[in-house]
Amino acid sequence: MLSPRDLILALLSVVVWGLNFVFIKWGVEEVPPLLLTGLRYLCAALPMVFFIRRPQVRFSILLVYGLAIGFAQFGLLFSAIKLGMPAGLASLIIQTQAFFTIALAMLFLGEKLGRWQAIGALVALAGIGVIASERFEITALVPLLMVVLAAFFWGVSNIASKKAGQIDMLSFVVWGSVVPILPLFALSFVVEGPSAIGTALSHISPRTVGVVLFNGYAATVIGFGIWSYLLKRYPAGLIAPFSLLVPVAGMGFAYLLVGEVITSIEVVGSLLVFAGLLVNVFGPRLFARMKAA
Repeated sequence: MLSPRDLILALLSVVVWGLNFVFIKWGVEEVPPLLLTGLRYLCAALPMVFFIRRPQVRFSILLVYGLAIGFAQFGLLFSAIKLGMPAGLASLIIQTQAFFTIALAMLFLGEKLGRWQAIGALVALAGIGVIASERFEITALVPLLMVVLAAFFWGVSNIASKKAGQIDMLSFVVWGSVVPILPLFALSFVVEGPSAIGTALSHISPRTVGVVLFNGYAATVIGFGIWSYLLKRYPAGLIAPFSLLVPVAGMGFAYLLVGEVITSIEVVGSLLVFAGLLVNVFGPRLFARMKAA
């Protein structure tokens, strides 16, 4: 069992990560998404990188992790929300990273696919299909596919983390945050243009500063720091289910703070995705208990 203090920390990380999707939505209203992602990682890296020792891991692993999670995952996620993907729905779809992680672990780590993992993946895939049917227009479908692709790259970063082995994860996250900064700023310059960048930076508001600080420090350093601390102290099976509360918090905050409402068909699809995640996490244990009974 978690101590009361650690339970509060686990719930704090859930709240921070769920709320972060609303902060992203606020941020991309004023700042181009790739530029905003670059600013996020600049904050996550500085000044922490000067006080935390570089992790004892191959540079290639750190490079893959940083590019996958920073350049690809969050670059795609921020861009998708800018293009109209509801923040709450994005907080749920991105959790399909669990299934991409399983598939990639089979390919690169030789792990076996469990029956309940396969069932959960199929149920979640059906849910994404239902949501896609509601967002069939190309302008609505592209942001959805971008979030699914972001989930894939989150899976890639998870495999890089596994390859890194038993290291200081806070150090890994901070130094990994250095990797995507220049690529993100370079791509922003090419895609979003110097004019848009100049306008955004010269008219930056206190709210946008708050968004960048929250993204960089609260969501990245504090959120991942708490998560790493909990995973070191407790079995993964006890901590992992808390991640299922992130989309609940994300959709709740999106409704309360920005008035996001999704359609009834998207609700059905979301419930299927959530059910698939539940089967993936709890299916084996429930089956074992039923067998024992």
